[in-house]
Amino acid sequence: MAKLKLDLHEIYNKGRTIDDELRRIIFEAVEKRIPLVEIIPGKGSGQLKKKVLRFLEQSEIKKLYSRIEKDSKNFGRIFVHFKHQ
Repeated sequence: MAKLKLDLHEIYNKGRTIDDELRRIIFEAVEKRIPLVEIIPGKGSGQLKKKVLRFLEQSEIKKLYSRIEKDSKNFGRIFVHFKHQ
């Protein structure tokens, strides 16, 4: 199964860049009809993960994907699932 992966370790402290990268990968998944995006905010304090989840909860983003899955085995990973029509 094709998936896209976004590792935020390198840009963890660059708020605007994080939003831009999240937006880019979500729209790329929609455009290329890729069913899964893996976002890696890393473990850390959990602030970056919260930021990613807040981004994904925005109404214009939320309507693009079908569900979010938080990896039960790896706290520092979020999967975004798409059902392309």
